[in-house]
Amino acid sequence: MSDRNPYLQGAETPLPTRPYTLRVIDAHGHEHVLAVDPAKLPARSIGRPGSILDLALAGGIDLDHACGGVCACATCHVLVREGWEACGEASDEEEDQLDEAYGLTARSRLACQCVPDGSRDVLVEIPAWNRNLAREAPH
Repeated sequence: MSDRNPYLQGAETPLPTRPYTLRVIDAHGHEHVLAVDPAKLPARSIGRPGSILDLALAGGIDLDHACGGVCACATCHVLVREGWEACGEASDEEEDQLDEAYGLTARSRLACQCVPDGSRDVLVEIPAWNRNLAREAPH
């Protein structure tokens, strides 16, 4: 599956221009700290290039993404605890998918669509209940 949904409308999301820190609290309560350098973003993106999903997976953090990061489900739902202002606005397509997410809050985003701009450090939480009922084994 491609990492981009050809049916999504709108312009590309701007990539970060400054280094920042992405902290991710996983579903088990462990905090992971990733130093994000805009010049060294992952080469093959899952979700939008520079997205929280893309960075988390490249950093070895387990974050479900049943649709492959194309904004067609809500399994990569995360809660932005700090740095909300750096995350930009959600697209209409992302908002439509978030409507299907369990435990939706005012700080909910899809990790595959949320690309921090680097203006602030960001802290996200992967909710413990945000798990697929069935998962494929790694290939």
